[in-house]
Amino acid sequence: MKKWLFAAGLGLAMAASASVQAADSIAVVNMGNLFQQVAQSTGVSKTLENEFKGRASELQNMEGDLQSKMQRLQRDGSTMKAADRSKAEKDLMAQRQQFQTKAQAFEQDRQRRSNEERGKLVTRIQSAVKKVADDKGIDVVLDANTVAYAGSSVKDITSDVLKQVK
Repeated sequence: MKKWLFAAGLGLAMAASASVQAADSIAVVNMGNLFQQVAQSTGVSKTLENEFKGRASELQNMEGDLQSKMQRLQRDGSTMKAADRSKAEKDLMAQRQQFQTKAQAFEQDRQRRSNEERGKLVTRIQSAVKKVADDKGIDVVLDANTVAYAGSSVKDITSDVLKQVK
């Protein structure tokens, strides 16, 4: 019986020793903060804004024209001939459909490009995390936002990764 207790105690001591050693090679990084800072410093949002500026203004012009035609139809519709009012309503419906199609395509293209740029940033950040972890001899890096608790022995390498990305 003493042998079993001794073996169990030795096993617990080894497990505790292994967890202490593992804690030395674990670090956390705040990915959300990194992503935000890198996105701001690289000007991704400005790039996308400039890329889609022309199409956005075209859609705004179409929307303004559509609204003015709707107001005119509401204002003058009761005094128009039935055939003229019907033609104006059909034109308005066609223009509204065209606007909705263009707006949907615009939103899809903008979302696709945004996802592409985010993907590029995430790849850059992940490469920087790997390099910093390799340089510091860290085996495991966790996102600080997903860790419930990290003791003082766990290193936060967010600032080192940010320097590496920039």
